[in-house]
Amino acid sequence: MTNSHEARTPSDPSSTGPAGGVDASRITLRSPAELADALPYMLGFHPTDSLVMVAVHGEAGRFGGRLRVGIPASPEEWEDTVRQAADCLIRGSVRRGAKPDGVIAFLCQDPHRGDSAQRVMTKLRPLAQRIRLACGALDVPVLEALCLSAGRYWSYCCPDERCCPAEGSALVAPGTSVMAAAATFAGLQVRGSLREIEHRLTPLRGKVADEMEGALDRAAVALVPKILDGATREEVGAETVLLARALIQRMTLAPPAEGGPGADAWDDALLGHDEAASLILGLQDREIRDIAAEWMEGEEAAPALRLWRALSRRCVGAYGEHAAAPLTLAGWVSWSTGDEPTARIALGMALRADDGYRFAQLLHHACNEGIDPEGLRECLREEARRREPRRGRLPGAPRRAGAVTRPPGGPGRTSSRRESGSTAGSEQ
Repeated sequence: MTNSHEARTPSDPSSTGPAGGVDASRITLRSPAELADALPYMLGFHPTDSLVMVAVHGEAGRFGGRLRVGIPASPEEWEDTVRQAADCLIRGSVRRGAKPDGVIAFLCQDPHRGDSAQRVMTKLRPLAQRIRLACGALDVPVLEALCLSAGRYWSYCCPDERCCPAEGSALVAPGTSVMAAAATFAGLQVRGSLREIEHRLTPLRGKVADEMEGALDRAAVALVPKILDGATREEVGAETVLLARALIQRMTLAPPAEGGPGADAWDDALLGHDEAASLILGLQDREIRDIAAEWMEGEEAAPALRLWRALSRRCVGAYGEHAAAPLTLAGWVSWSTGDEPTARIALGMALRADDGYRFAQLLHHACNEGIDPEGLRECLREEARRREPRRGRLPGAPRRAGAVTRPPGGPGRTSSRRESGSTAGSEQ
């Protein structure tokens, strides 16, 4: 396999969006092994159950935009998924200035119990062929298509078993490649696997989830009448902001445990079910959520991110759509503090929780387009300064007396939540 692709080491690793670069660092990838090794550094995480497509530009093979989608479980969905992914990547590249001269595709899936990596590769071969046809229909060739499974890789484009044996080739040991050295020099990180990042934001299960859903039911019964009453709604908003500040302070005074599941369990233990329920319901109000979004930098950012992750895990059962608010806040703080890969994952999960959640839509689009978040940070700082003289009277912007907002399901939509779980406060 002799394809050579020169790429700037990405400073903007992501699941979708334009490729960034570290000006002082260029690296040339000359083999499937080096391409496979580079993938986590391009994204910022190890993709799992994912199709990743990377645009390639020019004779030197400069990497451009990249896109990651989950591999559908049903092969009947492959054709539509691939066609949409190819169209999105190529049209997005054209919109940003240049049609790709080629595409590199990665099919990443580990074997399930009783399966083997080689069987995974064989099973996904028709998907690789669909990718080549979809890109070819748009006049963009697939230069390479690799399958990555259980620490091995295969090329779907190379028939030479001397360099691409039927049993696959082992990936290089983590941290030992030229790409790893360049990434370390550039200050880039691989933040675990996609599965691990999503797990930190996924609702709890089992007995604790049942207890949490009961707390959400009780909070909804207590809070919804107050939110719908114009005379008491501002009081609920003030209480929500005070509770959020108190919980952020609690997180600040209890430093996080080391990374991994232990850190999440530690944060979960700091948060009672009833106070989590009150805050989750309060954040469904757009203005309260916007106040919470102001805690996106400095010493507040890290404990705020821990709190939003913990609240995302508490949106259980019938309250799954409520996760859109804390997931969006988690994505926003991650993006604001420079962790774009995690931001995209969190914002994507927010849209899976509620595909009409406007704040998540806007942030996800801006993050994918490589827009500098400083403009939004400055808007939020200005809003905080504007509100500061009134802080003793009101924590948020004033409302019209008696104003009532629609439930988060939006006009014309039927909420998937049970009736007692619906709240006032819309997302637009």
